[in-house]
Amino acid sequence: MAGYSLKTLVFAVTLVTSITGLPMIASAQSGIASVYSEGSMTASGERLGTSALTAAHRTLPFGTLVRVTNDANGQSVVVRINDRGPFISGRVIDLTPAGAHALGFSGLAHVTLDVVGKS
Repeated sequence: MAGYSLKTLVFAVTLVTSITGLPMIASAQSGIASVYSEGSMTASGERLGTSALTAAHRTLPFGTLVRVTNDANGQSVVVRINDRGPFISGRVIDLTPAGAHALGFSGLAHVTLDVVGKS
């Protein structure tokens, strides 16, 4: 009986995430974050706003809200994915200068990502 309940729960979680369009992430993603401000347009067609709390991620859908936590100091910020990247091996997210400032870094930082919703 317990196995059946677990199967039902897994099915329900899969169904909800597929309907809402949010990717399933079994655990938080971690890696290196970088700061970017080059270019005038994002892959989603928005203007790149260096003071906006937005970011680039390789695979998360545009509009996904992600909590980014700086592993060195524990500071976190929620950003909205509106661009693609980073395209450098080992990096998991590119943040605008405003996002990096909120996390307390200006170059590179080791971070943890958690999907928190969709805007």
